[in-house]
Amino acid sequence: MGEDDKTEVSGRARGGVARAASLSAEERSAISSEAARRRWEAKKVPDVPRVLPGYSGTLDLGGVSLPCAVITGPQGIQRVLTENGVTNAILGSRSGASKRRKREANERGEDLPLFLAPRQLRPYISAELERGVLQPIDYIDGERTVRGYDAAILPAVCKVWLDARRDDALQKQQLSKASVAEILLAALAETGIAALVDEATGYEKIRPQNALQAYIDKIISKELAAWAKKFPDEFYENIYKLKSWTWPGMKKNRYSVVAYYTRDLVYSRMGPGVLEELERKTPKNESGNRSFRFHQWLTEDVGDPMLAQHLASILTLQRLAIANGHGWRRFVQTVDQVLPRIGDTMVLPLNTDGTEDEDE
Repeated sequence: MGEDDKTEVSGRARGGVARAASLSAEERSAISSEAARRRWEAKKVPDVPRVLPGYSGTLDLGGVSLPCAVITGPQGIQRVLTENGVTNAILGSRSGASKRRKREANERGEDLPLFLAPRQLRPYISAELERGVLQPIDYIDGERTVRGYDAAILPAVCKVWLDARRDDALQKQQLSKASVAEILLAALAETGIAALVDEATGYEKIRPQNALQAYIDKIISKELAAWAKKFPDEFYENIYKLKSWTWPGMKKNRYSVVAYYTRDLVYSRMGPGVLEELERKTPKNESGNRSFRFHQWLTEDVGDPMLAQHLASILTLQRLAIANGHGWRRFVQTVDQVLPRIGDTMVLPLNTDGTEDEDE
Protein backbone atom coordinates (compact mmCIF):
# COMPACT_ATOMS: atom_id res chain seq x y z
CA MET A 1 0.00 0.00 0.00
CA GLY A 2 1.40 3.41 -0.99
CA GLU A 3 1.80 6.39 1.29
CA ASP A 4 -1.20 8.14 -0.25
CA ASP A 5 -3.41 5.23 0.80
CA LYS A 6 -2.69 5.69 4.51
CA THR A 7 -5.04 8.66 4.88
CA GLU A 8 -8.51 7.72 6.05
CA VAL A 9 -11.23 8.21 3.47
CA SER A 10 -14.47 9.82 4.59
CA GLY A 11 -17.74 11.23 3.29
CA ARG A 12 -18.48 11.07 -0.41
CA ALA A 13 -15.00 9.76 -1.19
CA ARG A 14 -15.62 6.70 1.07
CA GLY A 15 -18.78 5.87 -0.83
CA GLY A 16 -16.95 6.15 -4.12
CA VAL A 17 -14.16 3.86 -3.00
CA ALA A 18 -16.71 1.34 -1.72
CA ARG A 19 -18.51 1.43 -5.08
CA ALA A 20 -15.23 0.99 -6.93
CA ALA A 21 -14.33 -2.00 -4.73
CA SER A 22 -17.70 -3.63 -5.49
CA LEU A 23 -17.08 -3.53 -9.24
CA SER A 24 -15.41 -6.34 -11.10
CA ALA A 25 -12.23 -5.74 -13.06
CA GLU A 26 -14.24 -5.99 -16.28
CA GLU A 27 -16.75 -3.38 -15.05
CA ARG A 28 -14.02 -0.97 -14.00
CA SER A 29 -12.30 -1.42 -17.36
CA ALA A 30 -15.57 -0.78 -19.18
CA ILE A 31 -16.20 2.44 -17.24
CA SER A 32 -12.70 3.73 -17.99
CA SER A 33 -13.01 2.76 -21.65
CA GLU A 34 -16.35 4.57 -21.91
CA ALA A 35 -14.80 7.74 -20.49
CA ALA A 36 -11.99 7.54 -23.04
CA ARG A 37 -14.48 6.82 -25.83
CA ARG A 38 -16.49 9.94 -24.96
CA ARG A 39 -13.36 12.06 -25.21
CA TRP A 40 -12.43 10.62 -28.60
CA GLU A 41 -16.00 10.95 -29.87
CA ALA A 42 -15.76 14.66 -29.08
CA LYS A 43 -13.77 15.09 -32.26
CA LYS A 44 -16.87 14.29 -34.29
CA VAL A 45 -19.11 16.86 -32.57
CA PRO A 46 -19.23 20.23 -34.39
CA ASP A 47 -19.54 22.43 -31.28
CA VAL A 48 -16.59 20.93 -29.39
CA PRO A 49 -14.02 23.69 -28.68
CA ARG A 50 -11.08 23.86 -31.02
CA VAL A 51 -7.71 25.58 -30.85
CA LEU A 52 -7.62 28.73 -32.91
CA PRO A 53 -5.29 27.79 -35.80
CA GLY A 54 -1.74 28.65 -34.86
CA TYR A 55 -2.55 29.81 -31.32
CA SER A 56 -1.00 27.21 -29.06
CA GLY A 57 2.29 27.52 -27.26
CA THR A 58 4.23 26.98 -24.06
CA LEU A 59 4.03 29.20 -21.00
CA ASP A 60 7.25 29.57 -18.99
CA LEU A 61 6.62 30.31 -15.30
CA GLY A 62 9.60 30.35 -12.99
CA GLY A 63 11.42 27.86 -15.21
CA VAL A 64 8.40 25.52 -15.42
CA SER A 65 6.95 24.91 -18.89
CA LEU A 66 3.18 24.65 -19.35
CA PRO A 67 1.54 23.89 -22.72
CA CYS A 68 -1.31 26.32 -23.34
CA ALA A 69 -3.71 27.35 -26.07
CA VAL A 70 -6.46 29.75 -26.99
CA ILE A 71 -9.60 27.86 -27.98
CA THR A 72 -12.97 28.83 -29.37
CA GLY A 73 -16.27 27.06 -28.91
CA PRO A 74 -19.76 27.42 -27.41
CA GLN A 75 -18.30 29.38 -24.47
CA GLY A 76 -16.47 31.79 -26.77
CA ILE A 77 -12.76 32.44 -26.49
CA GLN A 78 -11.03 30.57 -23.65
CA ARG A 79 -7.42 30.29 -22.50
CA VAL A 80 -6.57 26.76 -21.44
CA LEU A 81 -3.74 24.77 -19.91
CA THR A 82 -3.45 21.05 -20.66
CA GLU A 83 -4.09 18.56 -17.88
CA ASN A 84 -0.81 16.81 -18.64
CA GLY A 85 1.06 20.11 -18.50
CA VAL A 86 -0.27 21.08 -15.07
CA THR A 87 0.29 17.52 -13.81
CA ASN A 88 3.90 17.45 -14.96
CA ALA A 89 4.54 20.94 -13.61
CA ILE A 90 3.35 20.17 -10.08
CA LEU A 91 3.91 16.43 -9.66
CA GLY A 92 7.00 16.16 -11.82
CA SER A 93 5.94 12.60 -12.59
CA ARG A 94 2.78 10.56 -12.41
CA SER A 95 3.01 8.38 -9.32
CA GLY A 96 1.18 5.08 -9.09
CA ALA A 97 -0.83 6.41 -6.15
CA SER A 98 -1.95 9.46 -8.13
CA LYS A 99 -2.99 7.32 -11.07
CA ARG A 100 -4.90 5.04 -8.73
CA ARG A 101 -6.73 7.99 -7.17
CA LYS A 102 -7.69 9.30 -10.63
CA ARG A 103 -8.88 5.87 -11.75
CA GLU A 104 -11.06 5.51 -8.66
CA ALA A 105 -12.47 8.99 -9.23
CA ASN A 106 -13.31 8.14 -12.84
CA GLU A 107 -15.08 5.00 -11.67
CA ARG A 108 -17.17 7.18 -9.33
CA GLY A 109 -18.08 9.38 -12.27
CA GLU A 110 -15.80 12.23 -11.16
CA ASP A 111 -13.31 13.96 -13.44
CA LEU A 112 -10.53 14.36 -10.88
CA PRO A 113 -7.22 15.48 -12.40
CA LEU A 114 -3.98 13.84 -11.32
CA PHE A 115 -2.59 17.07 -9.88
CA LEU A 116 -5.37 17.07 -7.24
CA ALA A 117 -5.56 13.32 -6.80
CA PRO A 118 -3.93 12.90 -3.33
CA ARG A 119 -6.55 12.38 -0.64
CA GLN A 120 -4.78 14.86 1.61
CA LEU A 121 -5.93 17.65 -0.72
CA ARG A 122 -9.62 16.77 -0.69
CA PRO A 123 -10.60 18.98 2.30
CA TYR A 124 -9.11 21.99 0.51
CA ILE A 125 -11.04 21.58 -2.75
CA SER A 126 -14.09 23.80 -2.39
CA ALA A 127 -17.44 23.26 -4.06
CA GLU A 128 -16.90 26.53 -5.94
CA LEU A 129 -13.63 25.19 -7.34
CA GLU A 130 -15.30 21.94 -8.39
CA ARG A 131 -18.13 23.77 -10.12
CA GLY A 132 -15.80 26.34 -11.67
CA VAL A 133 -12.33 26.03 -13.16
CA LEU A 134 -12.01 22.39 -12.07
CA GLN A 135 -14.52 21.47 -14.77
CA PRO A 136 -12.45 19.86 -17.56
CA ILE A 137 -12.53 21.16 -21.12
CA ASP A 138 -12.02 18.61 -23.90
CA TYR A 139 -10.96 20.38 -27.07
CA ILE A 140 -9.56 19.59 -30.49
CA ASP A 141 -5.96 20.47 -31.30
CA GLY A 142 -5.27 19.41 -34.88
CA GLU A 143 -6.04 15.69 -34.98
CA ARG A 144 -5.85 15.24 -31.22
CA THR A 145 -8.45 15.48 -28.49
CA VAL A 146 -6.83 17.19 -25.51
CA ARG A 147 -8.10 17.48 -21.96
CA GLY A 148 -7.48 20.92 -20.53
CA TYR A 149 -8.70 23.41 -17.95
CA ASP A 150 -9.37 27.10 -17.90
CA ALA A 151 -6.03 28.79 -17.31
CA ALA A 152 -7.37 30.28 -14.08
CA ILE A 153 -7.08 26.81 -12.56
CA LEU A 154 -3.34 27.20 -12.01
CA PRO A 155 -3.37 29.68 -9.10
CA ALA A 156 -6.36 27.85 -7.59
CA VAL A 157 -4.54 24.51 -7.65
CA CYS A 158 -1.37 26.03 -6.22
CA LYS A 159 -3.41 27.49 -3.38
CA VAL A 160 -4.89 24.06 -2.58
CA TRP A 161 -1.40 22.57 -2.21
CA LEU A 162 -0.16 25.50 -0.13
CA ASP A 163 -3.21 25.45 2.15
CA ALA A 164 -2.64 21.74 2.78
CA ARG A 165 1.03 22.37 3.56
CA ARG A 166 0.11 25.23 5.91
CA ASP A 167 -2.03 22.84 7.94
CA ASP A 168 0.70 20.13 7.97
CA ALA A 169 -1.69 17.86 6.08
CA LEU A 170 0.85 16.73 3.50
CA GLN A 171 3.12 13.73 3.77
CA LYS A 172 6.87 14.15 3.59
CA GLN A 173 7.16 13.09 -0.05
CA GLN A 174 4.46 15.58 -1.03
CA LEU A 175 6.22 18.66 0.35
CA SER A 176 8.32 19.05 -2.78
CA LYS A 177 5.11 19.33 -4.81
CA ALA A 178 3.93 22.14 -2.55
CA SER A 179 7.26 23.89 -3.08
CA VAL A 180 6.71 23.76 -6.84
CA ALA A 181 3.23 25.19 -6.31
CA GLU A 182 4.77 28.03 -4.30
CA ILE A 183 7.22 28.81 -7.11
CA LEU A 184 4.45 28.80 -9.69
CA LEU A 185 2.22 31.02 -7.58
CA ALA A 186 5.05 33.47 -6.97
CA ALA A 187 5.75 33.58 -10.71
CA LEU A 188 2.09 34.03 -11.49
CA ALA A 189 0.96 36.01 -8.45
CA GLU A 190 -2.59 35.04 -9.51
CA THR A 191 -2.47 37.93 -11.98
CA GLY A 192 -2.34 38.40 -15.69
CA ILE A 193 -2.83 34.72 -16.60
CA ALA A 194 -4.91 35.63 -19.65
CA ALA A 195 -2.25 38.07 -20.88
CA LEU A 196 0.53 35.53 -20.27
CA VAL A 197 -1.30 32.85 -22.28
CA ASP A 198 -2.00 35.36 -25.05
CA GLU A 199 1.71 36.22 -25.20
CA ALA A 200 2.79 32.56 -25.19
CA THR A 201 0.37 31.63 -27.98
CA GLY A 202 0.63 34.82 -30.04
CA TYR A 203 -3.08 35.54 -29.60
CA GLU A 204 -2.27 39.02 -28.26
CA LYS A 205 -1.70 40.11 -31.87
CA ILE A 206 -5.35 39.51 -32.82
CA ARG A 207 -7.06 39.85 -29.42
CA PRO A 208 -10.16 42.02 -29.73
CA GLN A 209 -9.55 45.47 -28.32
CA ASN A 210 -12.53 45.24 -25.98
CA ALA A 211 -11.15 42.05 -24.42
CA LEU A 212 -8.47 44.01 -22.59
CA GLN A 213 -11.01 46.59 -21.44
CA ALA A 214 -13.30 43.84 -20.14
CA TYR A 215 -10.35 42.40 -18.22
CA ILE A 216 -9.51 45.78 -16.70
CA ASP A 217 -13.16 46.39 -15.78
CA LYS A 218 -13.08 43.27 -13.61
CA ILE A 219 -10.11 44.63 -11.67
CA ILE A 220 -10.73 48.38 -11.54
CA SER A 221 -14.01 49.81 -10.29
CA LYS A 222 -15.82 52.73 -11.86
CA GLU A 223 -16.43 54.18 -8.40
CA LEU A 224 -13.89 55.26 -5.82
CA ALA A 225 -13.92 53.32 -2.54
CA ALA A 226 -13.19 54.77 0.87
CA TRP A 227 -9.57 54.53 1.91
CA ALA A 228 -8.63 51.37 3.79
CA LYS A 229 -5.20 50.04 4.69
CA LYS A 230 -4.14 47.53 2.01
CA PHE A 231 -0.32 47.63 2.15
CA PRO A 232 1.30 45.98 5.19
CA ASP A 233 3.92 48.04 7.03
CA GLU A 234 6.45 45.30 6.36
CA PHE A 235 6.34 46.00 2.62
CA TYR A 236 7.78 49.48 3.16
CA GLU A 237 10.11 48.50 5.99
CA ASN A 238 11.64 45.79 3.83
CA ILE A 239 12.30 48.30 1.04
CA TYR A 240 14.28 50.39 3.53
CA LYS A 241 16.21 47.33 4.72
CA LEU A 242 17.08 46.29 1.18
CA LYS A 243 18.21 49.85 0.40
CA SER A 244 20.22 50.02 3.66
CA TRP A 245 18.21 53.04 4.74
CA THR A 246 17.25 53.81 8.34
CA TRP A 247 13.62 52.87 8.87
CA PRO A 248 11.78 55.85 10.45
CA GLY A 249 8.54 53.98 11.12
CA MET A 250 5.12 54.50 9.58
CA LYS A 251 4.41 57.84 11.24
CA LYS A 252 6.93 59.65 9.07
CA ASN A 253 6.51 60.16 5.33
CA ARG A 254 8.59 57.83 3.23
CA TYR A 255 11.07 58.85 0.54
CA SER A 256 9.20 59.96 -2.57
CA VAL A 257 10.97 57.33 -4.66
CA VAL A 258 9.17 54.65 -2.62
CA ALA A 259 5.98 55.64 -4.48
CA TYR A 260 7.82 54.86 -7.72
CA TYR A 261 8.95 51.51 -6.31
CA THR A 262 5.37 50.74 -5.28
CA ARG A 263 4.01 51.43 -8.76
CA ASP A 264 6.63 49.23 -10.34
CA LEU A 265 6.78 46.35 -7.86
CA VAL A 266 3.00 46.13 -7.58
CA TYR A 267 0.77 47.87 -10.10
CA SER A 268 2.89 47.46 -13.24
CA ARG A 269 2.96 43.71 -12.65
CA MET A 270 -0.68 43.07 -11.74
CA GLY A 271 -2.05 42.83 -15.24
CA PRO A 272 -2.05 44.38 -18.71
CA GLY A 273 -3.18 47.99 -18.70
CA VAL A 274 -3.80 48.10 -14.93
CA LEU A 275 -1.17 50.72 -14.07
CA GLU A 276 -2.09 52.88 -17.04
CA GLU A 277 -5.79 52.82 -16.14
CA LEU A 278 -5.10 53.63 -12.49
CA GLU A 279 -2.90 56.56 -13.48
CA ARG A 280 -5.61 57.81 -15.84
CA LYS A 281 -8.25 57.62 -13.10
CA THR A 282 -5.99 59.28 -10.50
CA PRO A 283 -4.19 62.18 -12.23
CA LYS A 284 -1.68 64.35 -10.39
CA ASN A 285 -2.75 67.81 -9.29
CA GLU A 286 -0.80 71.05 -9.81
CA SER A 287 1.43 70.18 -6.87
CA GLY A 288 2.41 66.90 -8.47
CA ASN A 289 0.48 64.79 -5.95
CA ARG A 290 -2.51 62.49 -6.33
CA SER A 291 -5.68 63.05 -4.35
CA PHE A 292 -6.43 59.34 -3.97
CA ARG A 293 -4.54 56.06 -3.67
CA PHE A 294 -4.50 53.65 -6.59
CA HIS A 295 -5.88 50.79 -4.50
CA GLN A 296 -9.07 52.74 -3.80
CA TRP A 297 -10.13 51.99 -7.40
CA LEU A 298 -9.72 48.20 -7.15
CA THR A 299 -12.84 46.07 -7.27
CA GLU A 300 -13.71 44.19 -4.10
CA ASP A 301 -14.27 40.80 -5.73
CA VAL A 302 -11.29 40.68 -8.13
CA GLY A 303 -8.97 43.66 -7.76
CA ASP A 304 -8.52 43.49 -3.97
CA PRO A 305 -7.72 39.74 -3.91
CA MET A 306 -5.27 40.21 -6.78
CA LEU A 307 -3.50 42.97 -4.87
CA ALA A 308 -3.37 40.91 -1.67
CA GLN A 309 -1.94 37.87 -3.47
CA HIS A 310 0.61 39.94 -5.34
CA LEU A 311 1.76 41.67 -2.15
CA ALA A 312 2.12 38.26 -0.48
CA SER A 313 4.46 37.20 -3.30
CA ILE A 314 6.50 40.41 -3.06
CA LEU A 315 6.80 40.04 0.72
CA THR A 316 8.06 36.47 0.27
CA LEU A 317 10.74 37.63 -2.17
CA GLN A 318 11.68 40.51 0.15
CA ARG A 319 12.07 38.18 3.12
CA LEU A 320 14.17 35.72 1.13
CA ALA A 321 16.44 38.50 -0.11
CA ILE A 322 16.92 39.88 3.41
CA ALA A 323 17.48 36.43 4.93
CA ASN A 324 20.13 35.67 2.28
CA GLY A 325 21.88 38.99 2.81
CA HIS A 326 20.99 40.30 -0.64
CA GLY A 327 20.63 43.99 -1.36
CA TRP A 328 18.24 46.02 -3.45
CA ARG A 329 19.83 45.26 -6.82
CA ARG A 330 19.73 41.49 -6.33
CA PHE A 331 16.14 41.69 -5.05
CA VAL A 332 15.00 43.68 -8.10
CA GLN A 333 16.66 41.19 -10.43
CA THR A 334 14.80 38.33 -8.73
CA VAL A 335 11.47 40.17 -8.97
CA ASP A 336 12.08 40.81 -12.68
CA GLN A 337 12.65 37.09 -13.22
CA VAL A 338 9.77 35.78 -11.11
CA LEU A 339 7.19 38.56 -11.51
CA PRO A 340 7.98 40.30 -14.79
CA ARG A 341 6.28 43.55 -15.68
CA ILE A 342 3.20 43.15 -17.83
CA GLY A 343 4.24 44.69 -21.13
CA ASP A 344 7.56 45.79 -19.56
CA THR A 345 6.19 49.30 -19.05
CA MET A 346 8.98 50.74 -16.92
CA VAL A 347 12.45 50.12 -15.60
CA LEU A 348 12.87 50.16 -11.85
CA PRO A 349 15.72 52.43 -10.69
CA LEU A 350 18.25 50.49 -8.64
CA ASN A 351 19.94 53.17 -6.59
CA THR A 352 17.67 56.21 -6.50
CA ASP A 353 17.22 58.18 -3.29
CA GLY A 354 14.86 61.08 -2.89
CA THR A 355 13.22 63.60 -0.62
CA GLU A 356 10.48 62.44 1.65
CA ASP A 357 6.91 62.44 0.44
CA GLU A 358 3.83 60.25 0.37
CA ASP A 359 3.68 57.10 -1.74
CA GLU A 360 0.92 55.83 -3.97
